[in-house]
Amino acid sequence: MLVEAGLEALQSADTVVIPGWQPPGTPAPPAITEALGRAHQRGARIVAICTGAFVLAQTGLLDGRRATTHWRQTAQLAATFPEVQVDPDVLYVDHGDVATSAGTGAGIDLCLHLVRSDHGAAYASQIARNMVLPPHREGSQLQYAAPPAPARADESLAPLLEWATSQLHTLTVCHLAEHAGLSSRTLARRFTEQLGTSPGRWLLGQRLDATRVLLEQTALPVEAIATRVGLASAVNLRRRFRAHFGTTPGAYRRTFGETRPQRR
Repeated sequence: MLVEAGLEALQSADTVVIPGWQPPGTPAPPAITEALGRAHQRGARIVAICTGAFVLAQTGLLDGRRATTHWRQTAQLAATFPEVQVDPDVLYVDHGDVATSAGTGAGIDLCLHLVRSDHGAAYASQIARNMVLPPHREGSQLQYAAPPAPARADESLAPLLEWATSQLHTLTVCHLAEHAGLSSRTLARRFTEQLGTSPGRWLLGQRLDATRVLLEQTALPVEAIATRVGLASAVNLRRRFRAHFGTTPGAYRRTFGETRPQRR
């Protein structure tokens, strides 16, 4: 990498990215942590990738807040910085002003999430396609924590998930189990093993992702979107959307929508 600027660049950056820090836990020089603190104080967003979370934690900006890092170092991060609420079961955590990711792959997930937040899902998807990556990955980093036994072809969830994404308007967890020819308990175990989440949580995530796309790319009223994605009613959609994204469907559409809502 050709580095053309020093810490003075933090005086004007809108987003500061801390890459992986090796070896993890090695104290960063005070000049770095102080520059990060000043950047945050003036409003810059501080993003830590992988073990960069150790440097961000040194600044105190993660005290009392959820954060993550590579699954191999989550226990070390929690022990070194007990004030930080380390979550080992996520790909990334974004608080708006500070964000942390799991490993370097999850760092790409986090950066795509930030692009999606700043510029919308369509632009983030364009970048993901150029990188030959999915625009959004489901599950948690614990699915990568230990190499599982190779799954037999008939145990793969991929065909089930592909079918499910086209059936959101009527789909239930029972339908998932029935289509897969599995009991609900076995299906839940497979989801946990392969995706790190439950069928219900995965299904809700798919519905919310579909909601966001429809809010951005169509003028459908919220009630119609709720029916299309299987969330039953506008009231339920709004409640779920706010709980997951921290904003309302209307506010999200005003920020990222490409069309005007239809009059009802």
